Amino acid sequence: MSLFNIFNVSGSGMSAQSVRLNTTASNIANANTVSSSVGETYKARHPIFEAEMAKASHQQNNAHSVSVKGIVESDKPLLKEFSPNHPMADNDGFIYKPNVNVMEEMADMISASRSYQMNVQVADAAKSMLQQTLRMGK
Repeated sequence: MSLFNIFNVSGSGMSAQSVRLNTTASNIANANTVSSSVGETYKARHPIFEAEMAKASHQQNNAHSVSVKGIVESDKPLLKEFSPNHPMADNDGFIYKPNVNVMEEMADMISASRSYQMNVQVADAAKSMLQQTLRMGK
């Protein structure tokens, strides 16, 4: 594998983890929203990653990169709470809260942050190796 391919792989990893961080932040930001119907209630979102192999016929390596295939809404049930005095309550006195577990989202955010940091370190190591290679030619 060429050192230049390492930048593509780590860059795609950083991009994917950035999407993961953004969706997690969105989930946490909407964790305490309230709605009067199931259809209007925020549902937790999660990115779906896909590993891609370099398929170009002129490349003879096994470089892998990561892409975000899509973002899906969680199918966990929403939280239904009886609160007849709430201004957003429906006709039966229920309010609906998102299916976001803040503790799980925080753990996911830490994991995404660490994965992003590791991809930065890989790119930095590749840059250092390229610089050392160039110094050998002097």
